[in-house]
Amino acid sequence: MGSIRNIGVMTSGGDSPGMNAAVRAVVRTGIYHGLGVYGIRRGYQGMIEGDIFKMATTDVSNIIQRGGTILKTARSKDFMTEEGMDKAFEQLKKHNIDGLILIGGDGTFRGAAQFFERHSIPAIGLPGTIDKDLSGTDFTIGFDTAVNTAVEAIDKIRDTAEAHDRLFVVELMGRDAGYIALNSGIACGAEDILIPETKTDINDVLDRIDADERRKKAVHIIVVAEGDDFGGAKEVQECIVKRFPKLDVRSCVLGHIQRGGAPSYADRVLASRLGHAAVEALLKGNTQVMAGIVNGEVVYTPLTKVVKEFAPISADMLEMIRVLSA
Repeated sequence: MGSIRNIGVMTSGGDSPGMNAAVRAVVRTGIYHGLGVYGIRRGYQGMIEGDIFKMATTDVSNIIQRGGTILKTARSKDFMTEEGMDKAFEQLKKHNIDGLILIGGDGTFRGAAQFFERHSIPAIGLPGTIDKDLSGTDFTIGFDTAVNTAVEAIDKIRDTAEAHDRLFVVELMGRDAGYIALNSGIACGAEDILIPETKTDINDVLDRIDADERRKKAVHIIVVAEGDDFGGAKEVQECIVKRFPKLDVRSCVLGHIQRGGAPSYADRVLASRLGHAAVEALLKGNTQVMAGIVNGEVVYTPLTKVVKEFAPISADMLEMIRVLSA
């Protein structure tokens, strides 16, 4: 086990379904190996303020099926200062914590990389984000649940769209990455999917609507990620109404409903595998890496690489959208 005797676990940044399952796996794996496991509430901000407590196996009973995170989460501007990092390190020393498991996304890992440069405490990251925008893993904890939530909602929207011959523009989360919109749109048979990774030509979108109207297609669903370069659902709706004033056009913003709810089976298993793997890696001397799943196997990618590389959108999937929505 080397010098690791006590580990801290925290969730940081945006919450995602499956974070609790990851916390459970970390706590129980750590205790199995005879480690002291400490929960850090509210991410880096809680670390600075010393909101830290020792955890037992009973603390993680009956949480694997719960959304959100029992450790709470927050974004901390204070931690991005040298003074904030020094205060956080002092709190870790006060609790004799000599290893960290960090569950979060890009911002969490950037903070960890900077913290390590200043204080060199061993740390393993777990990809907890609904956006699936991290390299080094095929899936992130929470993505599968978020997509299933979006798919269920869009399916219901399609029912009412068909009943009224309406065109719906549905806005999904994805400020910088369009994975939720892309996968949800494909799964729901959306006629158009607008994402940040590709430049949106609104005239192309309008021309496709015109073609659908000419062949009397009853339902038209457009899925747009909130970070699309043209704008969100309202902007797209306004543009459509201007071109087609007789069309019944509605918009719907799903918002934070995509973050909540019980995690899917896939997210529970993923979180459990990665939580267990993170503790095992820490005990073997690994540090400053993110545990991920690639081709079904656990892999470890340096945090510095994870935060520099963006998981690319498949060109084949983009082409498939055009073919299947015709």
